[in-house]
Amino acid sequence: MTRAPSSVSTRHEPDLVGQTVVVIGGSAGIGLETARRARAEGAEVILTGRDADRLERAALELGAERFAAFDANDAGSLQRFFQDLPEQIDHVMVTAGGPKYGPLLEMDSAQVREVLSGHVVLALEVARNAVGKMRPGGTLLLMGGTGGRRIGHGLGIVSAATAALPPFTAALALELAPVRVNLIAAGFVDTPLSASLLGDRLEERRNELRTTLPIGRVVGPADVAALAVHIMSNTALTGATYDIDGGQQFVS
Repeated sequence: MTRAPSSVSTRHEPDLVGQTVVVIGGSAGIGLETARRARAEGAEVILTGRDADRLERAALELGAERFAAFDANDAGSLQRFFQDLPEQIDHVMVTAGGPKYGPLLEMDSAQVREVLSGHVVLALEVARNAVGKMRPGGTLLLMGGTGGRRIGHGLGIVSAATAALPPFTAALALELAPVRVNLIAAGFVDTPLSASLLGDRLEERRNELRTTLPIGRVVGPADVAALAVHIMSNTALTGATYDIDGGQQFVS
């Protein structure tokens, strides 16, 4: 007797159907690409950003459920944003802010405090305001970096700020459970922020990475977005740091 071959479905079921993803800093770069990926996986998205015009364009492009323009470092605005959300949410990604480089002795005490505490304070404020709206098993997803793990001229205080984020993430994961907390540590990512930091050296840096990285190409926002959505959908992940730099930290 000959059996007909059984058919195996290869259709991908979206991972985030029925879920809501909030992206703090979602009008460009990694935040926007993560929101786009989340939408492709069936999620509703809510975007925030400082640039109202750019944010509105991003929201219209993605068909965002809602959007709000404000500075995430303004505690009052952040609190009002979460208070005004009418429904429960599942995931919050914080991409607002960026690294600040420079010689230590050229920084005043206020600048040092800002660099050392900026990401931690913002993450804490987001956590305090978001946790009451988040469903169990959702994740608060933070952004850090791998470049600051080494000590070098020009990095300044960035190495110390980078070192603080993984243990902070782990400690916060214990306090927020069953909401999960995770950290993405990226190397160079080809975003508008990178372009603004490097200026006319951008293409030189791209070429350097293409020839030195083990993956043979530059990491883009879509790479980070794919990792972010995986962390959102895999409910076994919490308190951890996930590197995505194409091997940059091993060859720099």
